[in-house]
Amino acid sequence: MNNTVDTPGPGVPGPNAPGPDTPSGADSSREPDAPLTSNTPNAPDTPGSEASHTDTPHTEAPGYSPQWLELREGADAAARAPGLLRPLRAFLADRPPKDLGLVISDLGCGTGSMTRWLAPRLDGPQHWILYDHDPRLLDRAAALAPPTAADGGRVTVSTEQGDIGRLTVDRLAGTSLVTGSALLDVLTADEVEALVDACTGAGCPVLLALSVVGRVEFTPADPLDAELTDAFNAHQRRHRDGRRLLGPDAVTAATEAFERRGATVHTQASPWRLDPSRGAEESVLTEWWLRGWVEAAREQRPDLAPRAETYLRRRLNACAEGELSVVVHHVDLLALPGPTEQAS
Repeated sequence: MNNTVDTPGPGVPGPNAPGPDTPSGADSSREPDAPLTSNTPNAPDTPGSEASHTDTPHTEAPGYSPQWLELREGADAAARAPGLLRPLRAFLADRPPKDLGLVISDLGCGTGSMTRWLAPRLDGPQHWILYDHDPRLLDRAAALAPPTAADGGRVTVSTEQGDIGRLTVDRLAGTSLVTGSALLDVLTADEVEALVDACTGAGCPVLLALSVVGRVEFTPADPLDAELTDAFNAHQRRHRDGRRLLGPDAVTAATEAFERRGATVHTQASPWRLDPSRGAEESVLTEWWLRGWVEAAREQRPDLAPRAETYLRRRLNACAEGELSVVVHHVDLLALPGPTEQAS
C-alpha cells in the first residue's frame, strides 16, 4: 500500500519522470564497493572558486566535503517532510520499549544532519548508530549530536566506520528505525533490494529522505534548461564500473520493493527551494549546486560543453544579482513493515 502524504506536486515519479535533482551529479567519486554517504561529492575549499564541487572520479578517493554538507544542511532541513512523522511516531509508539529506548541506525550519516533534525522531533531516550566511511564525518556527527529528545529524553550516539552496502538482518537486530538522506538515488537496483530485504527482515521502519526525482524548476526559465536536465538525469542513471545507478528512478524502485514485502509506504515531496535573494549563504549554496549540476550534464553530454559554459555564466550572473530561484525536487519515503516482518 502506497500513501502519498500531503504532497504538493508529484509524489513518487515514474521511471520516465522528467527533470533532475540534487547537484550530486555526482557521486562520481563513489567506487563500486565504496560506502554510501551523502549524495553530493567534494566541494572546493573556496565556494566561489572556478573549480567545480563535482569531483574527478579517476583521481580522487571517495569522500564528501564537510563544508558542502554543512552548507546544504539548512536547505535539507527546510525540505524534509514533517508529514511523515505522524505515521512514524504512531508506529514506534506501538512497539515494545527497549532498554536504550529507540535504537536508530543512520546510514551514510555525513555530518549528522538527520540526527540533528529528527532526534528532537521524537520522544523518549534514543541511541543513534551513525554509519559512514569517512572518520572525519563520523567524528563531527557524533560531536554535534543533540543531547535530548523532544520530551527531554537522553540522546546517545555511537559510530560505525565502513561499508553500509552489506547490511544484513542480523546486523539490524534490535534496531527501532533505519534512516538515510540523499541515499537511494546513488544505489543500484540490486542494492535497493538488499537494503529493503535487510530492513523488512529485521522488522525495521525506514525513513529515507531527500531522494532525487528528476525534476528541477528555474525562475526565470531558459531554453537550455530541458536539455541540461535530460543530460543530468542520464548522468544520474549511468553505468559505472559495472553498477547502474538508479538516480531519479530510485524512489519508485524502493517503493515497489518495500510493497512486495508487505510494507506500507508513505511518500511526501521534499523540494529544495533555493533563492539567492534571501542572503549570501543561499547564494553560495545555489552557485555550488548549479556548478555541479551543469558539470554533470556536460560530463554526460560533451557536445553540450560550449552552450553549457555560456549557460552557466548567464545563470551565475543571475544568481549573483539575486535574480534566479531554483526548485530542486526530492521525495522522502517512509516504509512501515507489515505484521509478518515486525520483530517480536
